[in-house]
Amino acid sequence: MLVYQDLLTGDELLSDSFPYKEIENGMLWEVEGKVRNKFLYFIIWVVQGAVDVNIGANPSAEGGDEDDGVDDQAVKVVDIVDTFRLQEQPAFDKKQFVTYMKRYIKLLTSKLELEKQELFKKHIEAATKFLLPKLKDLQFFVGESMHDDGSLVFAKHV
Repeated sequence: MLVYQDLLTGDELLSDSFPYKEIENGMLWEVEGKVRNKFLYFIIWVVQGAVDVNIGANPSAEGGDEDDGVDDQAVKVVDIVDTFRLQEQPAFDKKQFVTYMKRYIKLLTSKLELEKQELFKKHIEAATKFLLPKLKDLQFFVGESMHDDGSLVFAKHV
């Protein structure tokens, strides 16, 4: 299994066990997360880096059923948020988001190889513009370390 880490913080943000599709020229990933009661959430990710991890577990092969043992008092969580211990953050307004993105772009660009820097600079503005009109509909998460400079994870409930 591949586990994708934030290049700036090392926080684990996603694994290949959650199917995703690249959008905005690969600057964002769209991932479908699920809540235990089957409501669907679409989570848009900004992710960098990868680590190969094999945990050897397969609940479906072991007869596990995700509804087993869930009672009415159980807390319902988005599976991806729970799995990677993502931490919810207060919402951004447009000005705060643009300020965050400027700092994030500067920090991340310096960590990328030269050829990836050019690709990143070429496409990150369009990805930012894609997110701006959606801000009021998004939930914001960061990795487990809650580091200010890390990638943001955006959740849109549908």
